[in-house]
Amino acid sequence: MTADTPVAARKTASPLQLVAAAIGGPAQIAGKLGRLGRTLRLWLDRDEVGRRLALAERRGLVAATPTRWQLVFGGFDMLRFVIEPAARDYYEQQGISFGFHQLLRVLDDPVSMIDPTGFLSDRDTIVGHVMQVVHLNPVYDLQLIEMFPDGLEDFERQVQAMVDGTHPRRQTISAIVEDADYHARLLDYVKRYRADRNSTPPVRQEQTLRNDPYFAAAEKQFATLPGFIDYCNTLPSDIGTLVTRLRSVARYPLPANSGD
Repeated sequence: MTADTPVAARKTASPLQLVAAAIGGPAQIAGKLGRLGRTLRLWLDRDEVGRRLALAERRGLVAATPTRWQLVFGGFDMLRFVIEPAARDYYEQQGISFGFHQLLRVLDDPVSMIDPTGFLSDRDTIVGHVMQVVHLNPVYDLQLIEMFPDGLEDFERQVQAMVDGTHPRRQTISAIVEDADYHARLLDYVKRYRADRNSTPPVRQEQTLRNDPYFAAAEKQFATLPGFIDYCNTLPSDIGTLVTRLRSVARYPLPANSGD
């Protein structure tokens, strides 16, 4: 690291400064409460998930639509097989406390922590989540954002505002993101993605877990929205079997021909 290399506030500010920044002022708190209320309403709207899946199917992202329970338990598996272990591994490499980092995320936006799939979140919650976390691979989230009218256009506008320092959540998000160059890379990617959906995403490299075949296979499966939906469609459809499976399956099930 040279003297000209930018250093994120997440790595230089004190814990109290970071907590205060993540909470923000009255306007930021009002925004959090508004997103929380909208998310709770979505949880009660049984038609919204179906509408989003139908749109994804029309756009060629989904071949068949899973049930609501398959989505919920598929989300549990994505969380425990990829998101949580990858985050622990990454923040250990960064020398950052995983627990304190999660606290900052909750303080910035509690909604982003209760819906790992994004199917029950509104557009601004998904956008904020992508901007507050240095993603393992952001393509899944961009595919989610595509389910909203003008979603990618708005996402590019908001990331540009983060880069320019004019976004209304700049202070709270900057208290969390540990990589000062993340938003510039994200902006470059969303521009390329809008021009070509097959553009190479900025995959997070600081992962020692990729030596584990179970993690590597799970990361590949859950990296994209179609991959996640395909996985959900392989799960049992009844709640009792899903609960039993959640308790008995402790790691990602490798394909039978994987050689394991």
